[in-house]
Amino acid sequence: MSVEKIRISAVNFANTYPFIYGLTETGFDKKIILTTDHPADCASKLISGQVDIGLIPVAALPAMKKYYIITDYCLGAYGKVRTVMLLSNCPFEKIKTINLDYRSRSSINLARILAKNSWKKEFLWNNTSEQFDFAGISDTEAIVLIGDRCFEFENKFRYKIDLAEEWYKFTGLPFAFACWTANKKLDEKFIEEFNIALGTGVRNIPEVVEKYGKTGTIRGEDLFIYLTKNMNFDLNNDKRKAIDLFLELMSKV
Repeated sequence: MSVEKIRISAVNFANTYPFIYGLTETGFDKKIILTTDHPADCASKLISGQVDIGLIPVAALPAMKKYYIITDYCLGAYGKVRTVMLLSNCPFEKIKTINLDYRSRSSINLARILAKNSWKKEFLWNNTSEQFDFAGISDTEAIVLIGDRCFEFENKFRYKIDLAEEWYKFTGLPFAFACWTANKKLDEKFIEEFNIALGTGVRNIPEVVEKYGKTGTIRGEDLFIYLTKNMNFDLNNDKRKAIDLFLELMSKV
């Protein structure tokens, strides 16, 4: 009797390369059905039951009936992350409208939380879609942009604010953008093997860069610096505290 493979949705950004590397190098990918998606789509697939595990934005956790955070790893940062940005062509105090990246859940909520609690400023918030021209905004507008595109877009704008850095200044805590979450109880041995596979990638960043650093938007030395200095993958107690605080503040914006 064949056992149905566990279906997993991972994020399709450079910050997930270590996890993909670990899953493929250990051969664990042969035991699962792996897809890569925008963060918001990872969440939608997990919530709807299309997958069993997702690397989902922490902002999506309250939308789940039941969830299990199952590994020692996440997508996080202590301070500047470089791939969650507020970009504009006007100084911060002149921004009136903020356009929100349609691919994100955690980052757009992070912007709202910072506006209310740290910046003490009100904005018009505009949800975007795939057709939105992020580079064509007016002089009183800004965009919340996530992912690898930040590396190519940041030089097209005169002003930039790193939202993970703003969170760190505001709370003194790191930020956890996404964590490996299951929508049902899974076999402990499977989780243990999954965890080991993920850790294999996190502990071998030079090899990850060697494998993935010649394609995509973030390459070579830029990718190495990003994965070692900007990203932090350990789901430690600080990040768990940050998740709790973020969800509490998110419920009030």
